[in-house]
Amino acid sequence: MAGSSGRAPARVARRPAPVRAAGTGGSPRPPRENPLRRFHTRARKAWDRPLTAYYLIFGSSLLLTVLGLVMVYSASMIQALQLDLPASYFFRKQFVAAVLGTILLLVAMRMPVKLHRALAYPILAVTVFLMVLVQVPGIGRSVNGNQNWIYLGGPFQLQPSEFGKLALVLWGADLLARKQDKRLLTQWKHMLVPLAPVAFMLLGLIMLGGDMGTAIILTAILFGLLWLAGAPTRLFAGVLSVAALICVILIKTSPNRMARLACIGATDPGPGDQCWQAVHGIYALASGGFFGSGLGASMEKWGQLPEPHTDFIFAITGEELGLAGTLSVLALFAALGYAGIRVAGRTEDPFVRYAAGGVTTWITAQAVINVGAVLGLLPIAGVPLPLFSYGGSALLPTMFAIGLLIAFARQDPAAKAALAMRQPRVRWNTMRRRVKARSSGER
Repeated sequence: MAGSSGRAPARVARRPAPVRAAGTGGSPRPPRENPLRRFHTRARKAWDRPLTAYYLIFGSSLLLTVLGLVMVYSASMIQALQLDLPASYFFRKQFVAAVLGTILLLVAMRMPVKLHRALAYPILAVTVFLMVLVQVPGIGRSVNGNQNWIYLGGPFQLQPSEFGKLALVLWGADLLARKQDKRLLTQWKHMLVPLAPVAFMLLGLIMLGGDMGTAIILTAILFGLLWLAGAPTRLFAGVLSVAALICVILIKTSPNRMARLACIGATDPGPGDQCWQAVHGIYALASGGFFGSGLGASMEKWGQLPEPHTDFIFAITGEELGLAGTLSVLALFAALGYAGIRVAGRTEDPFVRYAAGGVTTWITAQAVINVGAVLGLLPIAGVPLPLFSYGGSALLPTMFAIGLLIAFARQDPAAKAALAMRQPRVRWNTMRRRVKARSSGER
């Protein structure tokens, strides 16, 4: 060809086709899942598992008991030394009660529901007998102005009114369950009789000793059982009005209770230091900050705050462990309350529903009253923080009640199947280890 240089034309390299992004006509990429939505989905699946209530009840009660033992030791050291006792005196008594309570918990969680129902009447009869003995001179003892104790010998005393809570829950649940089976709960007289008269009898025996805090908890249990039984609004309001009227009369006729009512929200001890305990409880919480002054470093337990290891142990917890510690305790109680409501709501057995609801009402109401008094939002009622405060008479029935909740959680058919699948299979193997087969020439 004329004018050509004789060279072959250079080849033009092809460039790779550009990858089209999603949304420009190519294959679309799968949308990314929202992390919050994914977390919510996983959390919801975890809450819906059949063993969730079982683990929540067992885990939260165990953590509360262990943390309570630690705080009892920390809060009671100074008071024990002031009484010329060993520093671990109150801790050792609480530890013995925790061991006995653990045995009761394990027994209760292994007992069938029929046996729990069979024990309702004997527990009620024994409790009423002991509460009558409290008022007998020479047998009953007075502590902080309340005649509610029986001396057992040595350093041990028993408060039968604490067992009255368990007795009312078991007996009331069995009574309402039998009446529901006979379809009698549609009539208000069957709903109230004999539940309300027996509850008022227990309240009367408790108020003879002057312990209004325990009476309030017993009243809360009664209302919880009536609410679970489906009491109509008029009946519920009527019983509540009668109880409120009696409560007002009891408060008005007692200068001590009137003084406690006047200390709600107090920021100054007032005349005669009548609000000393309430104010110093607020001081303990305020000085703790976010993470506290450190375990054992409380200043209020050095004689400033009365009852630091019993009614006001939550204040010492806030001072030593801070806001983080108190919120952790409240979260554990919230988890325990949620699990109890879940057990009561998912069962088909009326006795289990009433008993689980009664126990949940008991523990949550007592925790709210104790914490509310420490925060200055409620009057000081003198009730311990469940599973946490010092006091074997309160710890033993509470741990038995926790065993009830665990037993009820295990009774769920789905939970039974899940527990059966997780039981380890025992295999009998020889002590010899398996080794690879060697050739005939090796030894």
